[in-house]
Amino acid sequence: MIIEIKGVTFTYNAGSPLARKVLDGASVSITKGEFVGIIGRTGSGKSTLVQHMNGLLKPDSGTVTVDGLDIWSRGAKLQDVRKKVGLVFQYPEHQLFDETVFGDVAFGPRNMGLDEEEVLGRVVEAMDIVNLDFVAIKDRSPFELSGGQKRRVAIAGVLAMKPEVVILDEPAAGMDPAGRDEILGEIDKMHTKGGFTVVLVSHSMEDVAKHAERLIVMDAGKAVLSGDPRTVFSEEKRLLEMGLGVPQTVRMYNMLRQRGIDLPRMPLTVEQLGEMILDMTRARGLGREAAEV
Repeated sequence: MIIEIKGVTFTYNAGSPLARKVLDGASVSITKGEFVGIIGRTGSGKSTLVQHMNGLLKPDSGTVTVDGLDIWSRGAKLQDVRKKVGLVFQYPEHQLFDETVFGDVAFGPRNMGLDEEEVLGRVVEAMDIVNLDFVAIKDRSPFELSGGQKRRVAIAGVLAMKPEVVILDEPAAGMDPAGRDEILGEIDKMHTKGGFTVVLVSHSMEDVAKHAERLIVMDAGKAVLSGDPRTVFSEEKRLLEMGLGVPQTVRMYNMLRQRGIDLPRMPLTVEQLGEMILDMTRARGLGREAAEV
């Protein structure tokens, strides 16, 4: 396991009248190389959970292990942990600050004490992964870019530090459908081309169904379900009880089954559903033609 969280509890404003327990014995594990989606209704603890994964928050109890090291043990260096585990917050473009795109993406590597040749190589590579034209925009102000470009610059700034794990908390929040598809497509590319372990926090069932290999469901501060998307979404009743839904394609699949129409497997995307219905229609058409002959 690259990340393992065991029995973590965490309370905001502990010891005050505003105390609010957000994690209550949460336990999750992330395997190197996988693409994990974390879902849960607002207040379930998913964002707080991922902020424990690179030491931004310290648990009240429980352990957080990164690459075999208890990150809160004596002698552990959080700076080293954060080199391995990069976190991209919601609306990451709000973190941009430099006069140029190059300066923003280079900030992390420079803080690591790398020489300028290494910094340049990392900036070029990170911008390529998120599909930004280095030559065209490196000297431009990041604040002149489109919303989607700003977000990719912010993500590139994390990638330039070459973490092993990239955590993205609602990376497509506030974007229109085209922008959402674009940024999530870049994250897919980041996972496959860059070889990063990816943890995606999202409220969109469609997004995690399309992109994640495994889902973790948070509820009341605990991880209550884990499995591949089809396994998790087969628990529709339980998800509804937790205030969550399932993708529209899963609802359609269940409706067709209730009407006696069985598809070969649960479709997770509109494209998969369309292909299955088309294949079924063709097969039935061939069956009628054979019967007439």
